[in-house]
Amino acid sequence: MFHRTIGTAALGLAIMVATGISASAQIKIGAVLSITGPASFLGDPEKKTLEMYVDDINAKGGVNGQKLKLIVYDDSGDANNARTFATRLVEEDKIDAMVGGTSTGSTLAMIPVFEEAQVPFISLAGAIQIVEPVRKWVFKTPHTDKMACEKIFADLQQRHLITIAIISGTDAFGKSMRDQCVAAAPNWGITVAYEESYGPRDSDMTPQLTNIRNKASLQAVVNTGFGQGPAIVTRNYRQLGIDTPLYESHGVASKQYIELAGPAADGVRLPAAALLVAEKLADNDPQKPVVVAYSRAYQQRTGEAVSTFGGHAYDGLMILVQALQRAKGADRANVRDEIERTKGYIGTGGIVNMSAADHLGLDLSAFRMLEIKNGDWTLIPEAKS
Repeated sequence: MFHRTIGTAALGLAIMVATGISASAQIKIGAVLSITGPASFLGDPEKKTLEMYVDDINAKGGVNGQKLKLIVYDDSGDANNARTFATRLVEEDKIDAMVGGTSTGSTLAMIPVFEEAQVPFISLAGAIQIVEPVRKWVFKTPHTDKMACEKIFADLQQRHLITIAIISGTDAFGKSMRDQCVAAAPNWGITVAYEESYGPRDSDMTPQLTNIRNKASLQAVVNTGFGQGPAIVTRNYRQLGIDTPLYESHGVASKQYIELAGPAADGVRLPAAALLVAEKLADNDPQKPVVVAYSRAYQQRTGEAVSTFGGHAYDGLMILVQALQRAKGADRANVRDEIERTKGYIGTGGIVNMSAADHLGLDLSAFRMLEIKNGDWTLIPEAKS
């Protein structure tokens, strides 16, 4: 393995990592991730996961007798960088497939490049518009923002909390989830009575939250956002003494959110993958062996707690590897077809069953509702729909 830094002011920080470079015949896998910048707590575990498992696969002989070569670029959370690197992966690196795209904005910027080049692309980002409408060459592993809204609303129904406020990030994911929640709310008997928003560089959401606090009819607040913004919202929320239940999106499903929010995170609920509560799952849960094995391997390799974001990368890579095995080679069209035929894959995000009409393959049962207690994730009883 070697690292090469590409110093170009227009592109920001770029990192390329290549593994399996000694093989005479290689399968080239590209990844554009937000390893640095505001989304680094998503992109960094994704990079570490891909490196770890590519190393492991190559040590065991590769795929179909071919070693994998992983090429990673760091977009620093910038969608323009992501598109530039996507073009480089296609035109210069000549990749066979792509696993990456940390954020919704970066993914959407790269989609036209991979669609035009006809390169299978498995995104690690959350917004539903990545896979709806279905694009021939684009897939994703994380649960969608629409699913997150529905999981939250099911829990709100169970708690008889039907009048809510939404505070949303203005980034691509935050806006998309806000739109999905507003559209889905009437179907769940939920009234969105008030809204506020914040920008990705905002460091204090006290004014917006003060407005929310002053709305006496509100029974809960939903924050649609990812990155550091939700941690600031959470801290400001408690500082203002708001005792209305607070829900976050699956975009904060990392211990780093709890560390940034501190004690203020206690009581927050969010939908997330089973990976965060791997050891707490029932022994007969089909995901338990997978999430426990990944969690232990990641912690042993990195010394860090797992996040669902690294899990998304694991699922993306394994879905691709299994497609390569079934395709008996790296022909892009064949691999694309085999990704689409993925059935019964048990991953960190759920049990995946893709089809020509569904390039995600997860249903709402793949989400678990969690509550943060004493600085840790706890499972709460499933809401009944």
